[in-house]
Formats: sequence, structure tokens, C-alpha cells
Amino acid sequence: MNQKDGNFCDASSLAGTALEEKRVSRGLAVGDLFNDGNMDVVVEDLESSPMVLRNRGVPGRHWVSLELAGTKSNRMAIGARVKVVAGGMTQTDEVRSGGSYLSQSDFRLHFGLGAAEKVDSVEIRWPSGKVDTIKNLAADRFYALLEGEGIVPAERIGPPAHSGTTTSSHASSE
Repeated sequence: MNQKDGNFCDASSLAGTALEEKRVSRGLAVGDLFNDGNMDVVVEDLESSPMVLRNRGVPGRHWVSLELAGTKSNRMAIGARVKVVAGGMTQTDEVRSGGSYLSQSDFRLHFGLGAAEKVDSVEIRWPSGKVDTIKNLAADRFYALLEGEGIVPAERIGPPAHSGTTTSSHASSE
């Protein structure tokens, strides 16, 4: 567990019984599976069903989640570096592809804010070289960020909505 002083401590006894089971596992993915601001874990086992470890969070702890999309940079924003400043703490992360064996973690970047109820600033260094800065974001929210435009509705960066109609053409010869 991060001690916030540059050190970590062994928190195995706090992790629960699921992690005490002997398993042969090959893949691990991390993401907010339930869109509740808590990072969950999926462990792929070699000879059984995947194990989902749901994070119930800690009351009073805040977070922010950022989903990025490039315009000049690649659309998935892979390689974008993000710096978040909140509550006197600076954190950095990078949008990356891949992870553990045959696994893909959430592309959204998640930042734990502790007791901070707002984000002072977010700086995004896009692969294109462009830098965007956003200030004073409310905590406990998901934000969609488009290169060069800042915060946008999530629909602007996600896959296009399915219209519900399909068209097809058939050629036949008789």
C-alpha cells in the first residue's frame, strides 16, 4: 500500500481471502468496471473462470477519471501524458495499450484524490506535441477530453452510436 512518503508497505492481510487462494493465473486487467470511481481487478485463471475483485472504495476518498481522444494525435490518445494536481499532490499517468498477458486495462486514466474535493489542474501532453491545460474540475466525475478542445460530451469521443437500422444489398442471378 502506498504510504505517500515514497514507500510502500505489505497490505496482504487487508486484501481479503480471495488473494489468499492458490491459483494459476496468466492475465490481469484493471478498470472501473462498475463506473463507481473505484478501480476493480479481473484476474484470468488458467483452469477456471476469471476472478473479479470488486473494489468497494473508502468513504470520504475522492477521484477523477479522464477519457482522452486525439485529433492530431492518434484517436485513442495512446502515449498522451497527463499530470493532475489536487490537494497539494501531483500525479502523472500515461494512456497505454496492452498490459498483462492477453489483457487490456481500462483506457481511462483514474486518479485517486484522497480528501481533495476538486482538481486544481490537469495538464495533457499529447503525442502530437500539443499541450492542453484544464483547471478547477469537480472530483468524483468522469470527464471526456478531446485534443485541442478540452472537456466535451462523452459521445464526442466514444464510438458512433448504432442507429438501429441496417441496410444491405443482395445481388442475385436467376
